[in-house]
Formats: sequence, C-alpha cells, structure tokens
Amino acid sequence: MAQTELSVEARILKAVKLTLAGVIKDTATPHGMRHPLSGATIEDMRQCLALISARERELAQIAGEAAGERPRFVDEPTREDKVIRFHKKKPSGETPD
Repeated sequence: MAQTELSVEARILKAVKLTLAGVIKDTATPHGMRHPLSGATIEDMRQCLALISARERELAQIAGEAAGERPRFVDEPTREDKVIRFHKKKPSGETPD
C-alpha cells in the first residue's frame, strides 16, 4: 500500500469517527430518559468505533509509529528530563528567610 493510500484511508477513518462521535453527542439524553436510538444501533456504533480504532492502530504500526504513544504537552516533562535545583535546601531545623 502506498503512503498516499494510507493517508487517504486515515483521513476517511478520522472523518467517520468524528461523525459517529457527533451523532453520539447530539443524541445524548439526560440520565434516566429513554435514548432515541435503539440498543442494537448503539451497539453497532460501538462496534464501528472499535473497528476504526483497530484499523488506526494497524495503520500506525505500518507507518512505523510507536504503539500506545499518546499526545503530550510541549512543557510536559519526559522520562529523560532531570530536575535541577537552583537553590540549596536549607537544613531541616532552619526557617526560611
């Protein structure tokens, strides 16, 4: 499979996932009220989302991306980051100035 095919498939999966998520949000009901969608339809939507996620993982693996990697904030510390103290710790008996 060519890289362009992968990106087209990934875009299709993302669009379908966002559409399903939108339908889920738009049809959400308050607790205790009957949902407008049937139980079978809700289960079908869950299965579709599971299949989309599985295929997205496969595409990421084919592209060589690390499995289970999550997005992170730019200022979020990584495992390699070291904490550097600029001030010496005061002995436990002294009060700060």
